[in-house]
Amino acid sequence: MRQKLVDLLTKYRSLLLVGVGLPVGFVFDAVLRTRARIHEALGAAPERHDEKVREIQEQVRRWASQPASERKPMCTDRRTWMNLSTRFEPKHTWHKVRMGALRDVLGLDEAARTVRVEPFVTVGQAMRYLAKRGYMLAVHLEIADATIGGLALAAGMTTHSHKVGMLFETVVAYEVVLADGSLVRVTKDSHPDLFRAMGWSHGTLGLLVGVELAVVPIKKYVHMRYVPVHSQQGYCDEMYRLANADDAPHFLEATVYSKDRAVIMCGEFADEPTDPAARRKINHLGRWYKPWFYKHVETFLERGGDEYIPLQDYILRHNRSIFWVVAHMIPEGNHPLFRALLGWMMPPRIAFLKFSTTPAVRKMTFTMQVFQDIVLPMSAMKRAVDLVDERFEMFPILLYPSRVYDHGEAGGQLPRPFPEDIVPGKDYAMYFDLGVYGVPGPIQRRLPFKTVHAMRAMEAFTAGVRGFPFLYADTFMTREEFEVMFDLRLYRQVRDRYGASGAFPDLYDKIKPEVDVLAVLDEEREMDTTLAD
Repeated sequence: MRQKLVDLLTKYRSLLLVGVGLPVGFVFDAVLRTRARIHEALGAAPERHDEKVREIQEQVRRWASQPASERKPMCTDRRTWMNLSTRFEPKHTWHKVRMGALRDVLGLDEAARTVRVEPFVTVGQAMRYLAKRGYMLAVHLEIADATIGGLALAAGMTTHSHKVGMLFETVVAYEVVLADGSLVRVTKDSHPDLFRAMGWSHGTLGLLVGVELAVVPIKKYVHMRYVPVHSQQGYCDEMYRLANADDAPHFLEATVYSKDRAVIMCGEFADEPTDPAARRKINHLGRWYKPWFYKHVETFLERGGDEYIPLQDYILRHNRSIFWVVAHMIPEGNHPLFRALLGWMMPPRIAFLKFSTTPAVRKMTFTMQVFQDIVLPMSAMKRAVDLVDERFEMFPILLYPSRVYDHGEAGGQLPRPFPEDIVPGKDYAMYFDLGVYGVPGPIQRRLPFKTVHAMRAMEAFTAGVRGFPFLYADTFMTREEFEVMFDLRLYRQVRDRYGASGAFPDLYDKIKPEVDVLAVLDEEREMDTTLAD
C-alpha cells in the first residue's frame, strides 16, 4: 500500500502542485503576508518591547514555581510549520512560552552600524526596514521568511560569509530570558561563556527576546561577474583564492553543474549605471516571468559575462525556484509559457507544504529527496564533490565560502578547525557550504536508493574533516556520533551554570531524527535482499 501511494504521488505530484498546491499555497501565503504587513504598518510597537519581555519573564517564573516533577522543558510557541526547518520538532511534549508578539525592529544605530530586533523579525522585514536607510544585514539569508532570531541561534550563512563568517559571528549582543525568569544582555565582555555558546544552541540555553547585530552600507545594484570554469581542480583552487584575496569580492558563490563544470559568481555593490551599454545589462531577475536564477547562470557556462542586478532581486535570487528544488516538483516550471502564465504564484510555499504534510508523507520526503547544507573546510572541496557525485548522483550543487573562526579549546559547539586549515596569519579557516538539494539521480531514474545510508556516509565524511551540517535539515546521527562531531564541553558547562539543564530541551533532543534510524536502515537493507531475489 505504501509503495502504491508513493507511486501515485510521484506520478501526479506535478499536477497536484500546479492545480492545488500553488493556488491554495498562494492564498495561504498571501494571508500570512498581509497580516505581517498590517502589523508592520499599524501594529508595530517597539516601544512596548520591555513590557512584552516582562510578560515572558512572568511566564517563565510561573513555570519555575511548579513542582519539579511537573515541569516540561520550555520552548517558544512558534508553530513548527512556520519555521523553515525540514524537521518537525516535538513541541507537543514541551511547555510552550507565548512569544509571538516579539516581531518588531527596535532600532538602527548608524554610528555603531548595528540593528536591534526582536527574534521573530524576518529577513524580508529587516531588509525593508534597513534598505530605506541604506543598509542590509552583514549576513543576509536568501529566504525572506527566515527569522533573525532563529538564524542567530543556528546557522545563517550567505555569499558575504567569506568576509565575516556565519550570522552568529556578526551578533553584538543577545537579550536572553534565563530559566529563572531573569533577563540578561549577553555580550562577549559581560557573559563571555554564554555569548560563545549561544550560536548553534538552537534555543536550548534560554529564550531569546532581542538581538543586536552588524549591518553594512549598500548601493542600489550588485555588479555581478560570471566566471565559467571547466575543471574540478580549477574551480576548487579559484574559489579558495578569491575567498582569501585581499580584494575579495563582496559576494562570492559558485554553482557546480557537473564535476568539471561550474560558474563562479563575484558580486560588488554598484550605483545605478548611467552608461547606455551598462544600462542594457540591468537584469530585474526577480520578476515572475524571468528564468530561474540557476538556469540563467547556466547560460554563462561557455561565454562568461557580467550584469547589474537590483539588490533585492540579487538577495532573493534563489527564491522562485528554491534553488533548484522546484524543478523536481514542477519540471515544466521554468518553461517560458509556464512562467508567463503562472510564474506569479511561484514558488510553492514552504509553510503551506509543511502545514499540509502528514507523518506518512513526511517519511517519504526524507527517504526520496535530499535537502542539506554541509559546512566543510575548503581543503576537502574536491573530495566532497566527488562523494556527492558517487553517493547521490545529483547536480547542480551550491558552494558558498565562509570563515570558521578558531575560538580556542572548548570555544563553542562547532568543531575546531585543523591547524593546517587555518589561513596563514589569520584566526580562521576558510570553509564552504556544500548545498545539496533535490532528488538523487537513482530515484529520478526510478531505481532503488538507500537515502539514509548515503546520508550517514556523508555525515561520517563530514566528521572526519571537522565539518558540520546545518541542523535545520534532517540528521541521521546517533547521540554518540553527534557528540563526536560537535564540541559540547562549553555548551554543557553553560547549561549547568545558567540553569538551562531540564529547563530547555537538550540540543540533540531538539534536532534528533524524527524516526528510528536503525529501523529505516533495516528497511533499506531489505532492498538488497529484494533485488537479489
